Amino acid sequence: MSSWRTRLLPPLLAIVFAVVLSAIALVISGADPLQAYGTMVGQLFKGSTAVDTVNLATVYYLSGLAVAIGFQMNLFNIGVEGQYRFAAIVAAIIGGALQLPPVIHTIVILIVAVLAGALYATIPAVLKVTRGVSEVISTIMLNSIVAGIIAFLVNADQFGVQTGNNIGTRTIAPSGRIPGIPIGSGVLFGFVFIAIALGIAYWFMLNRTRFGFELKASGESSTAATAGGVSATRMTLIAMILSGAVAGLVAMPELLGRDYSYGITSTQMYGFTGIAVALLGRNHPGGIAFGALLWAFLDTSAVSLEQINVSKEIATIMQGVIVLSVVVAYEIVRRADLAAEQRRVGRALGRNGRKTSSVAEGGAVL
Repeated sequence: MSSWRTRLLPPLLAIVFAVVLSAIALVISGADPLQAYGTMVGQLFKGSTAVDTVNLATVYYLSGLAVAIGFQMNLFNIGVEGQYRFAAIVAAIIGGALQLPPVIHTIVILIVAVLAGALYATIPAVLKVTRGVSEVISTIMLNSIVAGIIAFLVNADQFGVQTGNNIGTRTIAPSGRIPGIPIGSGVLFGFVFIAIALGIAYWFMLNRTRFGFELKASGESSTAATAGGVSATRMTLIAMILSGAVAGLVAMPELLGRDYSYGITSTQMYGFTGIAVALLGRNHPGGIAFGALLWAFLDTSAVSLEQINVSKEIATIMQGVIVLSVVVAYEIVRRADLAAEQRRVGRALGRNGRKTSSVAEGGAVL
């Protein structure tokens, strides 16, 4: 059973719990919680912080969507980290080598990223359905392997280009970039709108297509789905590959909207953040967007705490507590909802029993 309580109450409880525990940590350290939280909120309206928050949330949102697709099939795709990094290096190399007309150049880079991410996700998918290898183990190993792949490819003897003290792929020409939107002192990634479109497509797939129904049915019970004519093996393979395809786009907002090159020093750990965002958003596109914005806000505003001599790690504490408490909160609310439903059913059965007894007594009198 699903209700507004099972969807909205758990993340709200988790956030409140995180705020309270973080406030206790601040008091113990001798800081004023109200001043710290006020500083973080105030930072959002300074300079380009708001735009930076949305830009970072776009990356987190894509990562959360990739993880959520796997979750729908009860697949714990930890490999989003490796899949998006592999896709980014391949797309950056090909994108930097090509000279194509605008728009076409960009589309080709995006297609390459999607295919590369799907390809890297195919390895654990095939191992899962053919050999029963846990996707958790295989994707963790592949996350480690991708670091070596990137180091090899950006080597000066391969595709690397030395720029100052940094080495990365060849710079992507302006024809392959996605223009941003200047807002105040910041530039909003144009990829924001592509991320929104992906979220809508994800919702439509789950709720308005047969594939989405089969995906959710297989995730709920593979045995029941198989009895209904749905191949759980096929759905596992497709879900994992589709998750990898979306993961391939995670680095694209920054690659095509800001950096235009990819190297060993490029930002990492977006894949692991996506797991927390998907959990917080309960795999719903709207909830994932909320989780992505919250995570991005905590990341971008945390630096402001140093202005009042408070460690910026307090934001990390809040994120960690949210992750730990959101699962517990969902279970508590689910059980409370289930108990309430059982009481309603019990009362309904009691009323029906009394009505049946009254009818029986009336018949006996006649």
